[in-house]
Amino acid sequence: MIYLDNAATRPLRREVAEAIWPVMTRGFGNPSSHHRVGEAAAATLKAARARIAGVFGCRPGEVTITGGGTEADNLAVKGLALGAPHGRHIITTALEHEAVLDSCDYLHRLHGFEITLLATDASGRVDPAELAGVIRPDSTLVTVHYANNEIGTVQPIRELAAIARAAGVSFHTDAVQAAGWLELNVADLGVDALSISGHKLGAPQGVGALYLRGRLQVEPVLHGGGQERGKRSGTENVAGAVGLAVALDLAEAERRELAPALAELRDGFVTAVLESTPGAGLTGHPLHRLPGNASFTFAGTSGEAVLLELERHDIVCSSGSACAAGSDEPSHVLTALGIPGDLAQTAVRFTLSATTTAGELVEAAARVREAVATVRGLANGG
Repeated sequence: MIYLDNAATRPLRREVAEAIWPVMTRGFGNPSSHHRVGEAAAATLKAARARIAGVFGCRPGEVTITGGGTEADNLAVKGLALGAPHGRHIITTALEHEAVLDSCDYLHRLHGFEITLLATDASGRVDPAELAGVIRPDSTLVTVHYANNEIGTVQPIRELAAIARAAGVSFHTDAVQAAGWLELNVADLGVDALSISGHKLGAPQGVGALYLRGRLQVEPVLHGGGQERGKRSGTENVAGAVGLAVALDLAEAERRELAPALAELRDGFVTAVLESTPGAGLTGHPLHRLPGNASFTFAGTSGEAVLLELERHDIVCSSGSACAAGSDEPSHVLTALGIPGDLAQTAVRFTLSATTTAGELVEAAARVREAVATVRGLANGG
């Protein structure tokens, strides 16, 4: 099998499994318990938090462990908006993950926030001047993803965050797809909040982390025991935090060593698909994109049919965000870019990992050409 759906989830890393097994079997204590078993778990959690903070370049107390990227986004958007001392205006884009868009919709419907959607170019990239033109004295929060989960376009986060900072507005970025491939040092990026998810990095599913700059007022989304310094109640997932810390460290090492080479492999795959498959079109920015993302539309086909045909030949990929799988609606990301709904429904996303080989991509490109031809032939009664 050639697995090219790493943006949906990655296999659990062996090093992560080895690190979390002792925690799950011997270090199983509740970190809030005041006995030696609980205190040992608390020490393990503290070490994992510090390791994550080391990648973020922040203080350990600025890292909140969550149940995943979706929860991290919800806490960032809802928590910062509701905790802000003034303002009822949020700025975002129509291309965000549903965790951000639905949180903004909740704030609009139930709390009266006004939502402004930033325009993007045809590749999904925001012009910083666009943000400068819509930010207002009553703006509460700007939330723009670091890199898009479907088309891989990378945003100019440093420039956007600097504009928000100059206006005194908090800036959050969903870095779930960027983690492991792009710089995460929060001081360098200039962000106030940043979300990541463990299973995109080779950690277990069900754990994530949120950087929140110290002294920010945050209204918790989950209430109860007051864990995570009152920001996220619930017994902490110690094993998950350990797994996330190990996976994040490994992903950072891969990023520094392998990202340029992976981008070259991706470019070769993109060229092969575009040159060999009539009607193929690349979505997303041709240059400012994640090194492992290659996303296409195939006019005159059904994306789902192409996926099924590829899977028959052991090529596993996706038609877009795994969170929207099963929906009959075209991708909100592609339609927001002005791509017609019928063409958007032909989209297929291939996402590579550090272990993807050139030979696998040669095989995949050939199978793409065959799959698209087969689906078109069936559609035309062939």
